[in-house]
Amino acid sequence: MPSTKRQMALTAELVASVARVVEDAGPSPGAVYLTDADYDAIIRDMLAQAPAGDLWLFGYGSLLWKPSFDYAERRMATVQGWHRSFCLRIARFRATRDQNGLMMVLDRGGQCQGMILCVPADQAPSVLNGLFRRELVVNPPATPPRWLTAQTEDGPVQALGFVIDRHSPFYAGRLPLEEVADVLAKAAGHWGSCAEYLQNTVAHLEELGIRDRNLWRLQALVAERIQAATAHPGSNTISPVE
Repeated sequence: MPSTKRQMALTAELVASVARVVEDAGPSPGAVYLTDADYDAIIRDMLAQAPAGDLWLFGYGSLLWKPSFDYAERRMATVQGWHRSFCLRIARFRATRDQNGLMMVLDRGGQCQGMILCVPADQAPSVLNGLFRRELVVNPPATPPRWLTAQTEDGPVQALGFVIDRHSPFYAGRLPLEEVADVLAKAAGHWGSCAEYLQNTVAHLEELGIRDRNLWRLQALVAERIQAATAHPGSNTISPVE
């Protein structure tokens, strides 16, 4: 594991330069959203499939720096067959209908190194309720939870992670990093900017000694675009989600 942290091109100062106050426009017209009954059903289904004992969650992005729940233990882990990808098209939260964004999720192929977080069994239903309401919005979910085999130094562990549904209308496909960077450098919403999400994720991966080659390249590309936009304001916006 790398012993020294690298200097990121995407600095906090650059991220701050794209921050703006954005009012939440609310749910998109015509979209179908999950109900309380839907969340309850998803929780029951995932817990019914869960191994006996405590619940393990696979953190590869915001769970590393904003878990929103207490956990008893965490371990370094690698999941085979999945990789980090900004492939979820969004028009809310860290984007708007006029300036769409991309959110990171697991897509098929390669491997992903992250952390697994242990939640005591008696807390699993309440933790999943909060987590699913944060991560799952539309019905059917664009990023459904899935049981993954996480390889750790202590052996394999079944952990829950969020993966893209490639049949979802919000799946952007496997975009070139340059195109992803164009989007992340501009999109922001009432939760913050896409650049902020990327910067936080890469910074925490560096602290953990996890090096994701694509994300490292992506943060440099986003930094270049923000610097260019600061020098030459007035660039084009991103086409909105239908």
